Amino acid sequence: MPGGEQHRCGFSPGWSIRAYADTLDLALFEAAFCFSCHEVRMHGTAVPPALATHFFDAGAPQAHTVLALLREAAP
Repeated sequence: MPGGEQHRCGFSPGWSIRAYADTLDLALFEAAFCFSCHEVRMHGTAVPPALATHFFDAGAPQAHTVLALLREAAP
């Protein structure tokens, strides 16, 4: 997703994605999305500390697509 302006909401993610190796033991990474402050925080064994925080444009078409996919996947 395109970079975006950072907003401060205290980071309250409503959505996250986890990726696992074939063994399904520990998650390789989890990406938690906050569409209020436009921040993604990632953590896990495959995430170097320098890549742990990203900001995105929540109004971009790509962000709307990701949000629609997350909502569709939610029970």
